[in-house]
Amino acid sequence: MANLTERQLQAWLKAGKVIAGKSDGDGLTFTLSRAGTASWTLRYRLAGRARELTLGNYPDVSLQDARKLARQKRARVDDAVDVAAEKQRQKAAQRQPGTVAELIEQFLEKEIRPRHKHPKRVESLFERDVTPKIGRLAVEEVTPGHIDRMLRAIVEDERPTVANDALRLVDRVFKFAFKRGMASNNPVAYFELADAGGLEAGRTRRLTRAEILALFSAIRNAGQAFTRDNALAVALLLTLAVRKMELLAAQWSEFDLTGGIWRLPAGRSKTAIGIDIPLASSVLDWLRELQVRACGSPYVFPARRGRTRFPHVSPDTLNAALTSLKHGLDAFTVHDLRRTARTLLASLGVSSEVAERCLNHKLRGVEGTYNHHDYFEERKQALGLLASLVVALEHGEEFNVVPIRGTKAG
Repeated sequence: MANLTERQLQAWLKAGKVIAGKSDGDGLTFTLSRAGTASWTLRYRLAGRARELTLGNYPDVSLQDARKLARQKRARVDDAVDVAAEKQRQKAAQRQPGTVAELIEQFLEKEIRPRHKHPKRVESLFERDVTPKIGRLAVEEVTPGHIDRMLRAIVEDERPTVANDALRLVDRVFKFAFKRGMASNNPVAYFELADAGGLEAGRTRRLTRAEILALFSAIRNAGQAFTRDNALAVALLLTLAVRKMELLAAQWSEFDLTGGIWRLPAGRSKTAIGIDIPLASSVLDWLRELQVRACGSPYVFPARRGRTRFPHVSPDTLNAALTSLKHGLDAFTVHDLRRTARTLLASLGVSSEVAERCLNHKLRGVEGTYNHHDYFEERKQALGLLASLVVALEHGEEFNVVPIRGTKAG
């Protein structure tokens, strides 16, 4: 409930007495400094931390206007937006950048955050591979040599795809600066992919059944060095054919364990298309085990450290675990498990249209235009058969179930 009146404010202003903070309710606070400056502040908490946002000076911003501004900002806070940090970013975006780090922040604020579904991925690349190398340099100081050394460091770390991404993004940053008069040249202009990670061929890596047997054997032999959460994540990725972060960032509110359905929302799907995923009995068993292990967290795979950028497990955790696992197989990525699942579905006689819908792919061509059947029952049968295969391989057993169409199992 509002507590302050215009009469009070005028009286305090006339008296000129310092006021550290008088509340108008719901976080809106009036202060008066020793120098006679009266101002409005919104006090709020976000993620357990106390924060403040200056709304303006009184009487330039009236009591009525301050209340209106406070309601607007409070609504943003209720949506988990740090309005104070947002204001600082906007101020930084108005300044002429002195360093590359400041230029990158303006680029993120104007080009990435408003338009990208997952801006954190772009921010993380800058934070890890670009800003530490060239962030402190003045924008006009950057030479092609600086760019080359930055790219070489990423390539030497055996991350050629990331080097290509860094090249593309830094090129966009300097084009952004050049068009707005913030830079007189683009030091990335004459670089090509061959100067970074090279041309990227489409990946074809998938694990054979023998390799999956070997992988699960290595996981069992690793014991606690490869955690149970990681082992269950591998099994679920092979069984459900979903993308890594669709699984690792999943919340329990998306699951109907009684009905055996995972309702993956459009907002968390790479294709922005939601899908109901049928869950086999073995998958439900794994999920119930994870529910116990989550210890009340709203996330299926909660963050494993107290202080982390993510409320769920880090996107790099499973990658790092598989890289350190001594499995003796040719190198593969987490995303290759999805390709493996698709290949296993084919080997089990699952038709192409059903297998593609299992992966939440839109059917191509005329079929995709006119066929909007979601194949739920067909997907339930296909994913149930795939789950039986993965369970057998996890236990180191042979799999003798007859494929759906009598296709010879590979």
